[in-house]
Amino acid sequence: MILSLLSWFRRLYSLDTLDTRFTVPANVPVKLAAEDTRSGSAKDARSNAVANSASPSRWGTLEYYVYYLIFLVAVPLMFKTVVDVSQESHPTYSTYSHLLSPGWIPGRKVDNSDAQYSGFRDNIPYLLVLLVAHPSLRRIYEYFTRASNASATNNATSIAAAGDARAARRIRFDYCFALVFIIALHGISAIKVLIILYLNYKIAKCLPRKYVPVATWSFSIGTLFANEFCGGYPLARVIGFWTAAADGPGQKSALMEWAKHLDSYGGLMPRWEVLFKITILRLISFNMDYYWSLDSPGSSPIEVSLVNMRNTTPSDDHKKKQLDPTSLSERDRVKIPAEQSAFNGRNYLAYILYSPLYLTGPIVTFNDYISQQRYAPQSLTKTRTILYGTRFFLTLLSMELILHFIYAVAIINASPDWSLYTPAQLSMLAFFNLHIVWLKLLIPWRFFRLWALLDGIDPPENMVRCVSNNYSAFAFWRGWHRSLNRWVVRYLYVPLGGGSNRSATTPAASTSGTKPASSPLYAKARQIFNFLAVFTFIALWHDINLRLLMWGWLITLFVLPEAIGTLLFPPSRWRSRPNAYRVICGIGAVGNVLMMMIANLVGFVLGLDGIKGLLSELLGSYAGLVYLVSACCALFVGVQVMFEIREEELRAGIRMKC
Repeated sequence: MILSLLSWFRRLYSLDTLDTRFTVPANVPVKLAAEDTRSGSAKDARSNAVANSASPSRWGTLEYYVYYLIFLVAVPLMFKTVVDVSQESHPTYSTYSHLLSPGWIPGRKVDNSDAQYSGFRDNIPYLLVLLVAHPSLRRIYEYFTRASNASATNNATSIAAAGDARAARRIRFDYCFALVFIIALHGISAIKVLIILYLNYKIAKCLPRKYVPVATWSFSIGTLFANEFCGGYPLARVIGFWTAAADGPGQKSALMEWAKHLDSYGGLMPRWEVLFKITILRLISFNMDYYWSLDSPGSSPIEVSLVNMRNTTPSDDHKKKQLDPTSLSERDRVKIPAEQSAFNGRNYLAYILYSPLYLTGPIVTFNDYISQQRYAPQSLTKTRTILYGTRFFLTLLSMELILHFIYAVAIINASPDWSLYTPAQLSMLAFFNLHIVWLKLLIPWRFFRLWALLDGIDPPENMVRCVSNNYSAFAFWRGWHRSLNRWVVRYLYVPLGGGSNRSATTPAASTSGTKPASSPLYAKARQIFNFLAVFTFIALWHDINLRLLMWGWLITLFVLPEAIGTLLFPPSRWRSRPNAYRVICGIGAVGNVLMMMIANLVGFVLGLDGIKGLLSELLGSYAGLVYLVSACCALFVGVQVMFEIREEELRAGIRMKC
């Protein structure tokens, strides 16, 4: 019984349950990976090569037994420290108690003071109804439409015809449900959303092709600024602007009253512009996928697979499976363009307003959406979806326990007197606040992804690792809001040149006959410049304010030590001294962790003034400096455990990039 329970927990928290993209290479279909019956060495040479590169396990060494002991002492103390300052007996309780709400745990109030998460938490009952109702309505709709189209389906002689029929049926439902959903959400403002969508669609379809990228990005960024500065374009403000020179004050007053009356029909979410940022990304995805599709040599997945296989020599059996359009790899679903006929107005609206992912994502590209509508992704199974749902509800329960016993958000929102807290309490308030930021994003993303999974769409998982299981700034941002990272790489980072100079050519190089610069230093400089451009866009995309711009620039600044460190300490020079190299990496990682915490506290919690006050109290005394040194030692232990977790993944043949 105990062994079976442990096995179930192991499966529940496996990478495969979280997202098959972590365990199956992007260029291998899930179906092929599961059905390949060849010998282990031939089945996946890549996995074997990854496993062979891993170091021997250190879990049973004396060093790690010491680490276990430190964990057993340090982790409970961390929780105790922050729970103690959340008691009524603490001197500062009265300064933030008004921010607490009645809780469901006896004797405890709940810290529901974070406006972003409280909007989700307060609407959980209604969201659960949608979670059940939407997939159920689809199944009812498909049951009757399949029955009415049975003869057409039975006469279909090709897989493509069956895929087209499935896509048409599903997209028709998405289109109709999305229109009802957006009207219920935004009321009269749904018209404003549809106008923006119409203008973007016209940019893609009506402008000369060479102007589409610049026009798309200009329109999207301009819309971000306009939405922010115009506050969602309330009709009263629009009417007031256009009737400033009206002749009769009585006529103007009546028009204003009519506009205010219409504004009152704002639906469930009158401030539609707040979450419209995620829609902007889908607008760019549709336009750019359409733009690139015009260069595609073939629009059929089978044709593209044939072109790709000309440069490879897989077995005949493997070729046949690759030709199966019902089992495309994740990379093929994203990169192979949809057919030209798929880039139409109905598909566009169904994709942009796809209900499970409309509010927060995760982000699915247009090509991937159309591909999954044609053929159900092989990664979707009933067992995996049930396990994912169970994991979501356990995460939700964890957040509830934290909000009932740790009032870190309310304490910081009350602008406390930092001098009333010890250095340990200050650091733990900041540390747990970052965890709450992580959870308040993780939970909505996983809820909406679960909704999509139940509906037959498999979007990428947004959060790969716990926020405490990160030591690399580059890897951290690949795994935090992962679908946004993948979107940025496809539509911004790679078009800018990425992190290499393989495509760089200069006039001097072309005239002198010399090769383009290819030094590691140049590549790193190019990578950091593009990193700065990307994070400036992401900061503006999140919110147009100085605090988030500072966050974006701090992130870029704080990746410099890691970039420089990898140049000064390349792994190839330390192969004969792996333990010394691991210690050096651990010391550098501790600095990385501290800098990432500071950057995120500035961007999402305290701002610049708040972080100055916290750091001055933390570093302004001898006790604070002693605590900082001890905290760095504890972080070093944590980093070594993180290293071993990643080595364990390598031993399983899994190489994560985050």
